[in-house]
Amino acid sequence: LGILLAIRLALLQGSLPKFSQQDNPTAFHPSLYVRVMTFCYLAAFNWWLLLCPATLSHDWQMGSVPLVTSISDSRNLMTFFFFAVAVLLVIRSISDFENQKHIPVVLGLMLLILPFLPAANLVVTVGFVVAERVLYIPSLGCTLLVVYGIQVLWNSYSKHRQTIICCIMLLLTTNCLRTVIRNRDWRSRESLLRAGLMTLPHNAKMHYNYANFLRDSARPELAKSHYHRALKLWPTYASAHNNLGTLLSNEREAEQHFLAAIRYSADHVNAHYNLGQLYRKSNRTLESERMLKRCISLEPRFTPAYIELARLRGPNDRSVNSLLKKVVILNPRDPYYSTIYAHWLVGKGHPLDALRYYWNSLSICTSYQEAMIGASKILRKFGQSSRLFQLITRWQSILRIRRGEQPISPHVYLHGWQLKSELSHKAKAYDNCTTLLFGTNCVQSASKTKKFTSEELASKWVQQTTNKTNSSAKYHAMKQCKVQKFHKQRPTTPLMVHHFLD
Repeated sequence: LGILLAIRLALLQGSLPKFSQQDNPTAFHPSLYVRVMTFCYLAAFNWWLLLCPATLSHDWQMGSVPLVTSISDSRNLMTFFFFAVAVLLVIRSISDFENQKHIPVVLGLMLLILPFLPAANLVVTVGFVVAERVLYIPSLGCTLLVVYGIQVLWNSYSKHRQTIICCIMLLLTTNCLRTVIRNRDWRSRESLLRAGLMTLPHNAKMHYNYANFLRDSARPELAKSHYHRALKLWPTYASAHNNLGTLLSNEREAEQHFLAAIRYSADHVNAHYNLGQLYRKSNRTLESERMLKRCISLEPRFTPAYIELARLRGPNDRSVNSLLKKVVILNPRDPYYSTIYAHWLVGKGHPLDALRYYWNSLSICTSYQEAMIGASKILRKFGQSSRLFQLITRWQSILRIRRGEQPISPHVYLHGWQLKSELSHKAKAYDNCTTLLFGTNCVQSASKTKKFTSEELASKWVQQTTNKTNSSAKYHAMKQCKVQKFHKQRPTTPLMVHHFLD
């Protein structure tokens, strides 16, 4: 235990962890009297959860357990009973330990009390009110005490063993049913949040989490109502103010919620970022830039702030280059940001530098389509047909392998490319006159040298149409012959021509 504590302090650089009021409201109450009574009640409440796990929740923050502010509070009776039983058991276990009696009681009490002490808020302040996870080891001690107590009753009251068996069966049945019900609560995110709301409807964190789920599920109106409910229960809830602001269409109301989030939590990164976005959309450039810079100062690795700041300053600003390059450095394993920077370089007339970042994106993710398209355009622009062919062939092979298909041999693409080029040249050779009547160069040049009557023009048009039809028929016949010849050479290989080769 000492070694674990030393490692924990080393990770925290010799200081204790810092918690907020919403994590553990009792620890931040100014009255020592209230803090002591509430912490003692929380210890008794955890003991009751072990004996009767009827009220379970995955989150007990933000006033889930109301403070004990008066000695007349009825919950103090539970606290008194718990500590009285605990003191009696400790005295009995010490006596039995000296006399080497009732060893299971001693071991059970040690497992019940000692692992729970660090999380009881009595020694050090912790970042939660109640946490079911801290009861795993104490539950072993509780089980040991219960089983040993049943054994003592079994030996002491032999005439009532049927009653003892019925009580044991009732205990096992109820706990099994409770386990089945709780497992259903944990089936999905929605079922867990709904169960938490039913157990703790006065918990602001529950409404906040459920509102987040509704927002992710494209139910914004219902999400707004739960955000408002969370703020009603906990008015200084900064994250609820921030998330509610993202759902509001009224810019003034959204701004008020973002400012409230910053007021209650000065280092709230997302609130600064969202407010900067709002100011940019409202053409409040100076305020937007100030918020985004503040966001970056709070979290230097917050990538969206750099992107938003670059968008605010525009593509022609000199600082955009350094901002986008910083984003690439912060995300060396994300092809998206390298591709964004490459797109910007292309727009600024630096295709070779852009190509290097496209290659970087493809080295991270070989099937990343945006980088593939950008690199292909640059290669085609510089006439690098062979490299373009190799790039597209490799990309197609990777995609087919990932889909579980058989990769096609590269020469199939090459034959397809050659065939398409040949057919294109043949089509141009056979199609000398491609315009319609009175719009063709042939008719116009003829009309300049000789004037035709309407009958002669009609006859001329019929003759040209017939020639064009014959040329088209010859073209299609040659195309069909060429395709058949190609298929005879390779009857089992499908023809695939990628659209990048057009």
